[in-house]
Amino acid sequence: MFQQMLENQYGIKANSEVTDGRFRGFQKNNDLYFVLNASAYDPEELQELNMLSRFMYGTGDWSVSQLCLTKDGNILCEWEEGRYCVWESRKQEPPEPAKLGRRLAKFHQRGKLVPFKLEKVNRIGQWKQLWERRLDQMESVWNSMLYQPPESEFERMFLESFPYYMGLAENSIQYLVDTEIDERPSELDSGTICHDRFSAKSWGTQFYIKNPVDWVFDHRARDVAEWIRSNYFINTQTYQPGLRQFIKDYQQRSPLSVFSWRLLYARLLFPLHYFDCVETYFITGSEQEKHFRSDQLRKYLNQTQEHEGFLGHFFQMAEVPVRRLKLPRVEWLY
Repeated sequence: MFQQMLENQYGIKANSEVTDGRFRGFQKNNDLYFVLNASAYDPEELQELNMLSRFMYGTGDWSVSQLCLTKDGNILCEWEEGRYCVWESRKQEPPEPAKLGRRLAKFHQRGKLVPFKLEKVNRIGQWKQLWERRLDQMESVWNSMLYQPPESEFERMFLESFPYYMGLAENSIQYLVDTEIDERPSELDSGTICHDRFSAKSWGTQFYIKNPVDWVFDHRARDVAEWIRSNYFINTQTYQPGLRQFIKDYQQRSPLSVFSWRLLYARLLFPLHYFDCVETYFITGSEQEKHFRSDQLRKYLNQTQEHEGFLGHFFQMAEVPVRRLKLPRVEWLY
């Protein structure tokens, strides 16, 4: 289906099919073409991502995917009652996982040089508003379920656990508000190209690909925090050495300011893992996905004490000079 679409709409005759994590695509010689369902994307947002990809490619980052235009010069393709976009990448083997912190810092340094204004993908200064909205929505669902017996084990776990995670979310929002009141951002804190959720897999597993559909324009603390969060939940018992090395490598190229550390910690405090799990469970129509999310939530709840230890001792584990930088603590986590 998509091979025919590439030839018909883009004039691309692909040789073979390839996959890389979330992306399904096709190969022609040394070029990869990834087809993405664009039904959830605003065309103006895609246009901004296209501008960012062209800018980053122009700075010499050859691993950045480029948005392909159809034969008619459009960024979107209508095909068999669907709407798609196609991103082209050079075929490159992924580098060794070591020094990912340095590569991310270099990516952020380039992203800070964006010479044009962004609106649709801009997230600077919006964390508080976005977090409060998600918290209010989940609290509304929780309230609507309070006076009826749970219909599943997941609903029982959600009803019992939400007050705790609501408190944790409120702590993170307050920490963020205090940071924005207490600290003045430095030149190091200007906005840059970030990822919605950065992790060790964000730049591909089979190939080295930076796909702009993952990007937002935000403070760099977002990416650092999300890599730390992902690393913690993947390696719950062994995350500390990787955490310290990643931060050390990042700061060798781009030191984190006091404002950055506080934003980073506020983001770690916000229980995105819990929100993602619960929201996905209630949205999905797949029974298999519901079972997966139920098991995932049970795991999170069983690890509550370890997670509190991670948050409470984060600065110590990351070898951050808390007293010298005067970083505030959340007392109940210690």
